[in-house]
Amino acid sequence: MGLFGFDIVVLIIVVLAILVLVAGVKTIPQGFNYTVERFGRYTKTLSPGLNLIVPFIDRIGAKMNMMEQVLDVPTQEVITRDNATVSVDGVTFYQVVDAARAAYEVRGLENALLNLTMTNIRTVMGSMDLDQLLSHRDDINERLLRVVDAAAAPWGLKITRIEIKDIVPPADLVDSMARQMKAEREKRAQVLEAEGQRQAQILRAEGQKQAQILEAEGRREAAFRDAEARERSAEAEAKATQMVSEAIAAGDVQAINYFIAQGYTRAIERLASAPNQKVLMLPVEATALIGSLGGIAEIAREAFGGAPAESARRHGRSAVPPAGSPDRTP
Repeated sequence: MGLFGFDIVVLIIVVLAILVLVAGVKTIPQGFNYTVERFGRYTKTLSPGLNLIVPFIDRIGAKMNMMEQVLDVPTQEVITRDNATVSVDGVTFYQVVDAARAAYEVRGLENALLNLTMTNIRTVMGSMDLDQLLSHRDDINERLLRVVDAAAAPWGLKITRIEIKDIVPPADLVDSMARQMKAEREKRAQVLEAEGQRQAQILRAEGQKQAQILEAEGRREAAFRDAEARERSAEAEAKATQMVSEAIAAGDVQAINYFIAQGYTRAIERLASAPNQKVLMLPVEATALIGSLGGIAEIAREAFGGAPAESARRHGRSAVPPAGSPDRTP
């Protein structure tokens, strides 16, 4: 009986030792931190892995999730600075960085963070106009993140991101905005069309200006060429007149007959080619014209170096004196 009672005592001691060991060994999963309380007071924080505590004296307090978590922000009404009411909802990403402060600095961590986020959404968005609210969503997210992160830092939290999901204005306000946008687009279209027409008119004016410049330069060049031609013609006429004068001074009267015949024929040509003249009837003395032509022939013969009498004998005919010549026999 004594031996049997001893065995029972040993067995009880072993069981108690196992229970104490089990009570003092704590295994913490990855992504969590446990706080340890001794007689209700926080003593330390257990990190992931195998940890030891004093059995029956220490106990596990709060089990804090250290991974990044998502908190949905429900839809709420926000009045903007220009008195427009919009419905806004969002989402908040946060992470516990200090398990002790998250466990003991605030009660109801998620509820506190949710109310903090909603309050700051109303504050930030209520200080902006509706147009800014709809077009500066990134600025709103940045301001909210900065404000909420600073407010949640004493709780051992790190706010990693705050995103506004939807901003819904009233239906009548949406219709007004659509009409405004349509009017603005029509205005821009009209401005662009007017700008295009103005540019086209400028280009046409530039083209006309360039064309007029080129036309003026052409006229100037043509006038210069005409003047040059007239100058050369005048030089030729002057030279011809000088030669005739020299010929007359030398006693050659055939040159006078040549110029008279030339002017005579040109006058007849102008009269015959006039548009208001269909039939030309003038008393023309043929013998005078033939005599002038004969004078022209004599000049040509002298120009080629042959005497009048010798040329006549070579061709078997006599020289014809010009009309009105003193040597002409009737």
